[in-house]
Amino acid sequence: MSDPHVAAFHDPDTGALTYLVTELDSGLSAVIDPILDLDLASGRIETRSADRVAETIERDGLRVLYTLDTHVHADHLTGLDYFRLHFGARTGIGGRIVDMQKTLRDRFHDEETLAADGSQYDMVFEPDERLALGGLEIRVLHTPGHTPGCVSYLIGDALFVGDLLFQPDAGTARCDFPGGSAETLYESIQTIYRTLPGSTRVFTGHDYRPGGRPLRYVSTLAEQMASNVQVRLETERGAFARMRRERDATLGQPRLILPSLQWNVRAGHFPGGQSTVFLKLPLQRPSTLVDGPCHEGRFESASTDARRANTP
Repeated sequence: MSDPHVAAFHDPDTGALTYLVTELDSGLSAVIDPILDLDLASGRIETRSADRVAETIERDGLRVLYTLDTHVHADHLTGLDYFRLHFGARTGIGGRIVDMQKTLRDRFHDEETLAADGSQYDMVFEPDERLALGGLEIRVLHTPGHTPGCVSYLIGDALFVGDLLFQPDAGTARCDFPGGSAETLYESIQTIYRTLPGSTRVFTGHDYRPGGRPLRYVSTLAEQMASNVQVRLETERGAFARMRRERDATLGQPRLILPSLQWNVRAGHFPGGQSTVFLKLPLQRPSTLVDGPCHEGRFESASTDARRANTP
């Protein structure tokens, strides 16, 4: 069995990577973690990132069978539906998408429009499920931790890990999103370390270019095991979990998290063929904006009175 040809497309705005994976003998391909471009201020969605991949597909005369997400991304919009519409590719994601849909349906109070059954996708994968890609095989590995539904795709000698691992000098993904777990992420990484050959090529879902170094998106599993700055083969579970939780507590939320989660959990469908969709923006009311007495036409809360009492 031959190994796949991999073309990488980097989005500098989010640090995310899309991969076009091809079995050269047949020209059959899969697109992994496709991206759409969102201008948040205007609400305008553009297709620059997906168009770059499409140009390569058309130039090389490839046939795209699948477009696959490794997980529900929190920092960019998925382009799954772009490749379904333009190339007839079947969309796919890990089977625990249903858990994410239930969680996000509750978080966004969206029982009416969000079906929590995975029906938005053509395929929802069980662990170790296999797909044919010409003379190659796509093997679906369940690798939760960043989210409960994360999967990695093993195609020949190439492993597409999404946010399981970053480059060795950058470590791993955060684990503080809904359903995330540092202990679970550790177990997923160690399973990969201990069951796959060290020569396996590891293609990461992001590269934030720490220290301003040039873009890197591929390493080997041997490199990761020996030099990942957060989790090596000998790293202990408890030490990793403590480090990951402490680090996550210092991180802000991704800029596009609210539209991304709502869009991506639906596989990027515009419902009902609409040209405009409306997503929810949950706001948390500060403690100073609670019902309280009004004086001279101004709203004042009990906490405001308490602060005045302590003012010299």
